[in-house]
Amino acid sequence: MDVASAAPQLSCQVTYAGTSHTVLARPVADPYPVPSVDIGGRFWFKAVMVGDAGKVQRILLYAYQDAKPHPVLVHQAKYLPPYPRTPQPWAITGQQHVYAGPLERELIYSCTLEGLTP
Repeated sequence: MDVASAAPQLSCQVTYAGTSHTVLARPVADPYPVPSVDIGGRFWFKAVMVGDAGKVQRILLYAYQDAKPHPVLVHQAKYLPPYPRTPQPWAITGQQHVYAGPLERELIYSCTLEGLTP
C-alpha cells in the first residue's frame, strides 16, 4: 500500500519484562470504547487517535498499572497537531520509560505515526 494514500496509523512498540507487543491505532470519532491492551499481566496500554482519515485531531496514550480493584493510571501523554508529514513513519514519542508499583516495574514504549498525506 502506498504510504501517501494510506489512512493514518499509530504503531506503538510496548515492552515489559523483555517481551514486546505492537499496539496499533487508527482514527476514531469516539475515544472511550478503544480497548486497553494487557502488557504482561502488570500493565495496560491504550493508544487512541481521534479524528478521521483526513485529519488527526489528537493522539492520546495511557499506561495503567494492573491493580485491585481496578487498574491505576500511571502515565498519560497527549500529542496535538501539527504533525510532521515527512519523513514517514514519524517517531512521535521517542522512547519512553514508565515506572510503577512498589517494585518500580518498568514499561517501555515508543510510537510512530504514518499515513498522513502531504
